[in-house]
Amino acid sequence: MLSMNNIQETLQMFQDNKLDIRTVTMGISLMDCIDSDIERSVEKVYKKITEKAKNLIAVVEAIEAEYGIPIIHKRISVTPIALLAGATESDETFKFAQVLDRAAKEVGVNFIGGYSALVQKGFTKGDTRLIKSLPVALSTTDIVCSSVNVASTKAGMNMDAIKQMGQIIKEIAHLTADSNSIGCAKLVVFSNAVEDNPFMAGAFHGVGEADVAINVGISGPGVVKAALEKVQGLPFDDVADTIKKAAFKITRVGELVAKEAASRLGVPYGIVDLSLAPTPEVGDSVARILEEMGLEVCGTHGTTAALALLNDAVKKGGAMASSHVGGLSGAFIPVSEDEGMIEAVRKGALSLDKLEAMTCVCSVGLDMIAVPGDTSAETLSAIIADEAAIGMINTKTTAVRIIPVEGKGVGDEVTFGGLLGEAPIIAVNPFGSSLFINRGGRIPAPIHSLRN
Repeated sequence: MLSMNNIQETLQMFQDNKLDIRTVTMGISLMDCIDSDIERSVEKVYKKITEKAKNLIAVVEAIEAEYGIPIIHKRISVTPIALLAGATESDETFKFAQVLDRAAKEVGVNFIGGYSALVQKGFTKGDTRLIKSLPVALSTTDIVCSSVNVASTKAGMNMDAIKQMGQIIKEIAHLTADSNSIGCAKLVVFSNAVEDNPFMAGAFHGVGEADVAINVGISGPGVVKAALEKVQGLPFDDVADTIKKAAFKITRVGELVAKEAASRLGVPYGIVDLSLAPTPEVGDSVARILEEMGLEVCGTHGTTAALALLNDAVKKGGAMASSHVGGLSGAFIPVSEDEGMIEAVRKGALSLDKLEAMTCVCSVGLDMIAVPGDTSAETLSAIIADEAAIGMINTKTTAVRIIPVEGKGVGDEVTFGGLLGEAPIIAVNPFGSSLFINRGGRIPAPIHSLRN
């Protein structure tokens, strides 16, 4: 039975602590849209997306109204498009991006992800075409998101791909320079990418997934911070226990929405991604949770330890609440999307090097980081390589979403708007890495990958 305290606590989570469902993402397989003729393939893609997702918005909005649960974004993820591109005889791969954009707008979602390639061990014809098309694809579409997986614990690191991604990011930054190089915000470079991630820009629908599935990404940094305010000064055992209990409650809300949406749409319920996803709004920050543990400013000594505790406790609480936890799950640290992180960078407490250290224990990696526009392609590749190595060695997902903002330097700030927020330009190491990056080849998988 629900007590009045339970009801009041739930209302407070939504009204005062900014709890929301960050996204309901419909994953759609496009394997049956493969065709040697690109025009036929594009037509099949449009038809399948608009057919499968035609009721998505109406269903999610109905759930939002009936339960009083804020659901911020409705999204679609699709089969990595490189698989379709390789079957065609055309080099006009960007046409897939444009049809994804058109289909997503037709059904009314906020973003569509899956303009992706998996190249951790090498390139297929489709991978090569897709990566080459990324600058045009992301500069001529509005809501298409892309990802490229360049490393994994099992395969090692594809340094040729990592070198190429630095060049691609520079091209995208140039082609979208009139909007603060925002095209780069729609591209994630992964190590150990997962197949059921509902969050953008890295979402794609893996080949091991069902034909259609519903995956939900929750939020809730404000709820966790409010809970920690009640245990100020207590030992870390109490801090961890408090976070676990808060994560349990948040995940239950996410599972309710996921099951309800899947049932009404007549498709399988996939996973709940229990990541704490911040926004630029005050009171919705992961950085403020870390500061609530006793740090003067996020980024000072102790930050990595605090984030490790947070990430682990969130996973433990969420795993008790649902048997279908997946995606990335833990805590995100996207600089431009977290008002506490933004403030920490402004104060000089949070550097690129400290952020890299934090990614060893968080859910993803270097996310939504703005750097000077004159940062070289080789330096961008080296940043990606460092992050990929962290993921490969630690058997975890890591990623880089970095934005070299053309015409901007350290001390400048850029505004992206909406959930993408704003970001101070962060300094990169002034010393070069070009000889290292230009070696190419592969960095072998670590010895602990031999677990069979």
